[in-house]
Amino acid sequence: MDFGLSYEEKMILQTVREFTDKEVRPLLPEVQKAEIRGERFPDRATVKALQGKARTAGLWGLQTPEEYGGANLTSLLNALIAMELGRSLVRSTSAVAPTIFSSLGPTNRSSATWCRPSKVNATRASPCRNRTPAQTPPTFRHAPSRTAVTGSSMARRPGSPMRTRRTTPSSSPLPTPVKRAKGGISAFLVDRDMGWTERPIALMSSWEASDMWFDSVRVPECNVLGTVGDGFGLAMQWIGRGRINIPARAVGQAQGLLQLGLDYARQRKAFGQPIAEYQAIQWMLADTAIEIEQVKWATLHAAWVADQGQDPRHYASIAKISGAQMVFRVADRMLQVHGGMGYTREIPIERILREVRVYRIFEGTDEIQKRTIARNLLRDYVRVGD
Repeated sequence: MDFGLSYEEKMILQTVREFTDKEVRPLLPEVQKAEIRGERFPDRATVKALQGKARTAGLWGLQTPEEYGGANLTSLLNALIAMELGRSLVRSTSAVAPTIFSSLGPTNRSSATWCRPSKVNATRASPCRNRTPAQTPPTFRHAPSRTAVTGSSMARRPGSPMRTRRTTPSSSPLPTPVKRAKGGISAFLVDRDMGWTERPIALMSSWEASDMWFDSVRVPECNVLGTVGDGFGLAMQWIGRGRINIPARAVGQAQGLLQLGLDYARQRKAFGQPIAEYQAIQWMLADTAIEIEQVKWATLHAAWVADQGQDPRHYASIAKISGAQMVFRVADRMLQVHGGMGYTREIPIERILREVRVYRIFEGTDEIQKRTIARNLLRDYVRVGD
């Protein structure tokens, strides 16, 4: 196993570090001021400006295939980049994040229509999911040239949502049973001008999400990703990649939080000496450093497995659940180090505590990760000690 980087990859990572230090980290005070005012920052205009600077620095479309002008970076390097961005404690991944289309591998005309605009013009997109029993699982009836989408779902405030829903032949009067990996689910892109509607959902953090409604929305066949009935596999590819990106970002955020704790412990005095001299504080800092390293190497291992062309899902699940739980504990621990100051919105700890709680839910809940890990072991998909 070799986590070593080539000279070119080291230069890319260094560029990301410099970009983060120069363009992203300085935004943190404004983020906290916006928190106090109850506003959202970075706002769309700031993100768009960051995206322009990222393109100038050569950091846009990092996972986009080379044929569409991207860098097509390895999973290992992308994990390291996510860690670097996370350390800023500013939600900046959208400034240099790859498009979903590169990881899903769109085909036919959808490649030219969506990959290039997403790289050049920062087209925003998001996968849609059902969140309540009251929502109608979207279906689409497939005809030779166009598709009709009906139903409702949830997405992270998209510009153009990506749907993965069951496919029904246009001649069928009833929906066909969902076959999941065996066919029956298709992935397709629905642009905003095709007529769907949305309603923003209030969340406990700065993440954005919307309820979405599709009422016989007409989608051209060229917007189908891959082939009809093959959408489940594509969705699993995207989710699998996300299950590596989440713990990678969690490691970066935990590192940023630990640095805040170290700085505060050195300068905050109690009973005549810095609180860093007290064993209780030292143990909290040491426990944090230990947990960060554990998740970091689990994450890099999962990314390395993916780069070898092997199925990374088992190791991605281990990294994802470990990272999601770790960063929440770290945020809580660093809040404790800061005492009453940590509970205020003047510093980012309480905001990060709220933001990272969702890591244990999206891209597969903790319970799903445990189910996946146990199933792989019980069925000998992965052997103990491999």
